[in-house]
Amino acid sequence: MSQRLGEETEHAIIDARNLLETLNERTTDPCNAVHLAMIQDIAVARPYIRAIGYWRAAERHCGAGFIQGVSFTPPKASRIYDPGVIAWWPSEATEVGGVQLFLMRFGNHDVVIDPRLLLNVGLPDGQMAGLWVENLPMITTPPDAIFPPLDHLRLGLTVDRSTQQMISRFSLGTLFPIDIVAIQPMSEFWKRYLPTLITAGILGLLLIPLWVFAVVRYSRQHLSLAAELRDAITNHQLRVNYQPIVDMSNGRCLGAESLARWTRGNGEMVGPDIFIPIAEEAGLATELAQAMLHGILRELGDHLKKCPNLSINLNLSAQDLQTDQLFDHLETELKAAGLTTSAIKLEITERALVDSDTARQRIRTLRQQGYLVAIGDFGTGYSSLSYLESFELDALKIDKSFVDAIENRAVTSSVIVHVIEMAKSLRLDIIAEGVESDHQVDWLLSQDVRLGQGYLFSRPLSARQFIAFHQKHS
Repeated sequence: MSQRLGEETEHAIIDARNLLETLNERTTDPCNAVHLAMIQDIAVARPYIRAIGYWRAAERHCGAGFIQGVSFTPPKASRIYDPGVIAWWPSEATEVGGVQLFLMRFGNHDVVIDPRLLLNVGLPDGQMAGLWVENLPMITTPPDAIFPPLDHLRLGLTVDRSTQQMISRFSLGTLFPIDIVAIQPMSEFWKRYLPTLITAGILGLLLIPLWVFAVVRYSRQHLSLAAELRDAITNHQLRVNYQPIVDMSNGRCLGAESLARWTRGNGEMVGPDIFIPIAEEAGLATELAQAMLHGILRELGDHLKKCPNLSINLNLSAQDLQTDQLFDHLETELKAAGLTTSAIKLEITERALVDSDTARQRIRTLRQQGYLVAIGDFGTGYSSLSYLESFELDALKIDKSFVDAIENRAVTSSVIVHVIEMAKSLRLDIIAEGVESDHQVDWLLSQDVRLGQGYLFSRPLSARQFIAFHQKHS
């Protein structure tokens, strides 16, 4: 039940997202009679959409649907998602006529969604369903239904014998982290599904040997890679590549982001999208960061001493923020190399900020010790302006997906501008990731974004190549 409801909810949200993209591509003059009539017809045709609005920068200029006019403009957004979706969760700030609405914006248009209609299902007597987004309860049906806390529920099917209920939880994350929970009495469950379960059980008995074989094979491969990775880290067999960070206004190289590369003993290259999650699962993330630091200082230590204004970004994981291990090692290594804390800039992804109290204290301590801290891949995780305001940061790196959107003027005029203004309001340095065209450079400079990295300037380089690049562009 929860999976079906989740898929239906997902379909509605994706449909709304695609609708916004279609509206952004149309050439009708905004807010004239033709445009308003068009969005009015579209809003009325979709029962869960209560209104559609048109924005210029941070203001909603016009709208149509069941909620008319331009007054529906909530304050700070709840989240900004890759690739450029802005969301406002139901709250008092989005309440109209006693209903707390869900607002989703992409490009120059938004849709206002009544969350009650995302679970507009005719449930049999005794059954209940609830919708959560980002662990925030959005709607339940019936409205007075009482659910266990979401963090107490496992994914899949759970049997609560004390209440004689079957509880199913389904999660998805196509655009937003969504959870659907459905509850039904066990008596109803057996009535509906016992014949199906009997048939599935017979088929399952036939498939168990194949399933066990597949699980064992995958587990062995996964454990084998983890063991190999541990040996590679211990024996300093990982390579470090460096992608230059440049001042786009004059082409000067100011630093680089360090990137881990791994080639197995059989010559097979394993991408960081594979081995970094393996390192985190195996508890090797901090050892990986230490190995990267060792490689940076071994290869570039002398060059960094000659160039005190040059810095190398070291990527940190959530695990690195939990203990003193990496930072004690960092202090020792920098002293041994004769370098100051300015030589290494610490780059943390949004996902590492989820445990906010621990991360906040760690970042504060690091900055007090003289380290500069950047948040990388901004827009792909969970942060919002109000969330970032509580952290003491030095720089924000705009994720490549937002830079790519510069080629799409409808997206550019809203999302990336919002991110840039967000960073400026926090007085953060801004670095654009994934810059690949002169047009992107021109646009970013027009927005006072001076720093960038990407293939337009250089692909990731070996240490020797990076030193030559820096000497040429210093």
